[in-house]
Order: sequence, then C-alpha cells, then structure tokens
Amino acid sequence: MSVEPRKGPWTATVATLFPEMFPGPLGYSLAGQALADGVWRLETFNIRDFATDKHRTVDDAPFGGGASMVMKPDVVDAAMAAAKAVCPAAPAIYLSPRGRLLDQTRVRELARGPGVTLLCGRFEGVDERAIEALSLEEVSLGDFVLSGGEPAAIALLDACVRLLPGVMGNIESIKEESFEGDLLEYPHYTRPQDWAGRRVPEVLVSGHHEKVRAWRREQSERITRQRRPDLWGRHVARERRKAKGPKV
Repeated sequence: MSVEPRKGPWTATVATLFPEMFPGPLGYSLAGQALADGVWRLETFNIRDFATDKHRTVDDAPFGGGASMVMKPDVVDAAMAAAKAVCPAAPAIYLSPRGRLLDQTRVRELARGPGVTLLCGRFEGVDERAIEALSLEEVSLGDFVLSGGEPAAIALLDACVRLLPGVMGNIESIKEESFEGDLLEYPHYTRPQDWAGRRVPEVLVSGHHEKVRAWRREQSERITRQRRPDLWGRHVARERRKAKGPKV
C-alpha cells in the first residue's frame, strides 16, 4: 500500500465523553516528548458538547430493551464530523470489543498515514446507524471488555506514536520486537551476570555475534510455538511462501 508523504505532524483526534483522560500516559516519556516537540498532534472533542438539549444528553434506552444505554446517533455524528474535520484524510476508528483485533501490521499502516480519528464509546455502545453512516472501522484490543474506549484509544495511539520517525532513539530495536515477522521477542538479560543463583546464558557473554543471533532466533521461535500457536502457524506459512519464491 502506497502512502503519500505526510504534511505536518501525525494527527490524533479523539471524540470522547472524558477529554480530561487525554493525553494521560501519552504526555510522558517518548510519546510526551514527541508531543511537545510537535512530531504528533492531539486534539479532543467532548461528545457531550454536541448534544442538543439543555441536559446535554448523549445516550438513550435501547429499542428492544436492555440493561444499559446506547449512545445517540445524531450526537455521535455531530461530534465525529467536527473531529474528522481536523484531519479529513485520517481513518475513522471506533474502539469496540467486537472489532477487528488490532495487530502490529495495522499499527504500522496507521503510523505511516496522516493520523487517526478515534471514537471512544461508553455505556452499551454506539447506535449501529452511526457506525454505518460514518463508515467507522471497528478495532478491538482483545477478547475482553473495558469500561469505555478511552484506555483502548490511549493504547492504540501509544503503539502508533512510537513508530513515528524521530520518536524512538534506536530504530533497530523496533525491528527485533514482538510481532515482527510473526515471532514473539526473545528474552533479555543485563547485569549482574549472576543473580539469585540464576546465570545469564553463556552464549550472550561469548562475544560471538552470529551465535547470539542464532540463539535469539531460536528463543523467539520456541516462545512463539509455546505461547502463540496462531502466530507460529502464520510464521511457518510465510517462510514456506518465501522458500517457494515469487510466482512466474
């Protein structure tokens, strides 16, 4: 997929009932410094500001009955229209437990683009008509449910921001992280060499770089096979395709 060169900072726009939750953790460490340096930009929109009644109502009872409330389509639509206007080319994403599982491949795609526009749901969720009308991409962090979309939005933004040019000091470390090539990361060790009766593997202090690389690869494969057979299956399939070479 080709991506046009980005003009200006990578832009994150968030529609939420709790704008005070942002930047939150994103205001610290690498992401926080990058935000201060203008590498990326963050804007929040309070969904309640787009309600049309004096009580600033953003939710109502679901048709068909139910234990919780549903966010109103007209309010969500107005809030997202304002949010999307900040960076019209950015994909619009709704954080939802029923969405596509966020993976490193999608994170890399988003980081290469102009930014993201995020909708953080609350209560039972968002009226389906708003999701359809806005062509929202539904994204999930995993098979669990959060109180709202804000923590998921923060996690997605952190994953993207750290990949932006100039954010990570050592770009080589990104290439060896978990999920690169469908493998989990190998174990890490540091001083002291002998701690609580546990020694650092001898190969890591051997000074033999080729042996170190081979050991790390072996460990990544072992851990992936044991903990994520789904990833291991993808990795094996990818390696088989590479071995066969391109189709002619």
